[in-house]
Amino acid sequence: MAKTLYKVTFHNHGKVYELYARKVASSGLWGFTEVGELVFDVHDGLVVDPTEERLRDEFGGTRALHLPMQSIVRIEEVEKKGQAVIRDAETGEKVVTPFPLPAKPR
Repeated sequence: MAKTLYKVTFHNHGKVYELYARKVASSGLWGFTEVGELVFDVHDGLVVDPTEERLRDEFGGTRALHLPMQSIVRIEEVEKKGQAVIRDAETGEKVVTPFPLPAKPR
C-alpha cells in the first residue's frame, strides 16, 4: 500500500513554499505543526529544476520541520507529487534562481 503524500504550503521569509512530505502531525512544540519525511525528485539526467535543487539544498538534511501554525496556508493530501516551488508572497510568481553565468574575462 502506498504511503500518504501531503502537499504543504507555508509562508517563509516573504515567500510561499510548496513542499511534499509523507508525514504531517501535531508537533510536540505548542503551536507548531510537524512536517517530516520530505519528498524531493531524484534527477539522474541533465535536466534539473533549479527551484527543486534550492529546496533540496535548504531542506535536504532536515528530519522534520516544525512550522508555526500561522505560517501554514494549506495542507493537502494528494495522490502524486507535483513540482515543489517557491513563490513570491505578494505576486504569486515563481521565484527561480537563475543558473550562474560564467564571469566575463578582464
